[in-house]
Parts: sequence; structure tokens; C-alpha cells
Amino acid sequence: MQHEDALRHRRYITLDDFASLRVARENPESLFQGNDQVTIDEAQKAPELLQVVKRVVDQRRKNGRIILSGSANFELLKNVSESLAGRAVYFTLYPFTRREILGRVEETPFLMRFFDTLKLSAVDAKPVRGAEVLAGGMPPVAGLRKPEIWFKGYEQTYIDRDVRQLAQVADLLAYRNLMQLVALRGGQLLNASELARDTKLTVATASRYLNLLETSFILRRLPPFINNRSSRLIKSPKIYVADSGLACYLTGVENLDAPASEHLRRALYETYVAQNLAAILEAHWPSAKLMFWNVQGRYEVDFVIENKRRIFAIEMKAASRWSDADLAGLLAFLERTPNCEAAILAYNGTQAVKLRDKLWAIPLGLLLS
Repeated sequence: MQHEDALRHRRYITLDDFASLRVARENPESLFQGNDQVTIDEAQKAPELLQVVKRVVDQRRKNGRIILSGSANFELLKNVSESLAGRAVYFTLYPFTRREILGRVEETPFLMRFFDTLKLSAVDAKPVRGAEVLAGGMPPVAGLRKPEIWFKGYEQTYIDRDVRQLAQVADLLAYRNLMQLVALRGGQLLNASELARDTKLTVATASRYLNLLETSFILRRLPPFINNRSSRLIKSPKIYVADSGLACYLTGVENLDAPASEHLRRALYETYVAQNLAAILEAHWPSAKLMFWNVQGRYEVDFVIENKRRIFAIEMKAASRWSDADLAGLLAFLERTPNCEAAILAYNGTQAVKLRDKLWAIPLGLLLS
């Protein structure tokens, strides 16, 4: 982080350093003396810092003076009592998007352009390769020939360091098994009872472990889209591993084109699309909400984007061709949601076409560009 041009002039402190961590816990006020702009990484290791940050900000308000970053969601940590309400803005740093990895961040995302105009340009898109899904978007993995080696080390350090610091996990083997099951069931409705049964945990323990996975940005939940807004709080979300590369590693998939991986191929592509869409919206359309739609046992739409009553639906297909059956969920959603402005079948082909009113087939490579 300290190597970014916009951050070079700031004083950088990482609480991975034992001496800095000790200062943060025993004398946190000393970190903010003077007029320096300060960046503190892995700040979740010293939650007592937030009380001091509150006082420092109230004494002299200056936007961007203090940046706190970490590998845990401060808002979800049980031992954090200070929310910094009115004094802080929270951002989620998602894995690199396909746009970032390919170096195409100068252009406005296709998603934004299309939703503004509902028009297609004559562009041939390159399919999303299996290798891209296998690599995911973790910055250290970009360009590695064998990302699974890095993910193995990541899993080990995450379990041995972050989990032990964030919470008491009595059964590390069961916790690892739960991580793997979440990866294997990516894109499915969250059922804590089934996960508890399959990992031989109590439902309460499984739920606590799931919360820990979410707190440490391993798992993300996608809420359902329901016309009755209050119902969104009581319906089951879908679950994804936050990075498709990590999901591939946890499921043991090393080649998405191999016959043995066929039953997981779609779910892993969906995980990749979910992380890209979430990151694009966070950076360019922060008021938009990413959800999914499901009529149990009948229809489903993988992603629904809602922004100020504007609604768009996206169904993902990992293959390069589609059939009329692949449109059933989108057509049902259009019928039940009159204010939906566009329904998109995102497939892994090359040509974008309009199929009928409000319905398009758009290549994944173009959608995520």
C-alpha cells in the first residue's frame, strides 16, 4: 500500500510489526502526534485504536488524515465498540477485477455505459478463460504460473494467524472443512443447518464460523431481491468465496476444462463474475445494490442490480452457447418485475445481440470490461 503514488507522502505503520503493535496497544496516542498523514495497516489487531482515532479526528478534522486498513471488517468485529459514526467512510477493497488485471481501467466500465444508454456497440469480446478464474484477483497471484502454491500458503497463514487472533476456534479441522464446503456450494443458498451437519458442528458453532469467514473477507453473502423490501432481511442469502482463485484451490480444481471439473465449472465462473460485479459497483456505482432472485424450485436469476428503483437482471452462463431454456429465469423475472429495464444473459461467447424487448445476450468478456 505504501508504494502507491497517492500514498507515498504518508507515514505508513503496519501492525504486523510487533514493535508497532505494542505501541498501538500501550500508547496509541503517540501514533498521531504531529501533522503527518498516517496509514495504519492491519488495524484490526488493535481495536483500542478506534477510540483514539475518534478523539484525534474531533480535535482537528481533515479529510483523509488517517487511513486504517485491515484484513477484517471493523464493523463486524465483536471487540470493536467504536463505529466512528460521522467521522469515517468505509470501503471494501475487492480482489483485482478483470479490468484492472488487463490494464483497462481508464475506460468507463461497460456495465455503466450500457445501463446509461441500453445500447450495444459493435465489439467482439474475448471469452473469459478458465485460467483467469483459477487465478482470481488476489494481487500477489497476478502473473503467477502456479497460483495454487500461493493459495496454499495463504490458507495456512490465514488459519494460523488471522483466525487465532480474531476468534477462538476450538476445532481447526472442522473450520477448514467448513471453508471447503462453502467453496463447493458457491452460488447456492446458505443453509447453516446443512453445513453444520456435514461438518459435525452445532448450528451455533457453524454460524459463528461463517460469521468469522465473512469478517475476514473469505466469504461474502449475496442478499435476495424481493419486491417487499422488509422481506430481504429474513430470506436466505447466497454464499460465495470472495475470490474465485481461492475457491478453485479449496475445491481442488486445477483445470476448469477437465471433465472432472465440469460439475463445478459454472459455480466457479459465477464466483468470478460475482467478485468482478461487486468490485465494479463499489468503485463506480456505490449506491447500487447487488442481489439475486429466486422463486424456490422454479426460477432463478444469478444477479440483480438495483439503484434508485432502476433494476437490471443478469443470468450467467459459463458456456459459449445458450438455448431458450437458459432464458427462462430472465423472462420470468421480466414478467414479475415490470420496472426491470434490462435482462442480460451473460455467456462466454464473443457476440453481443439484442434478443427481444429488454432482453440481451452479452459476452462475459464484454460485461466485465
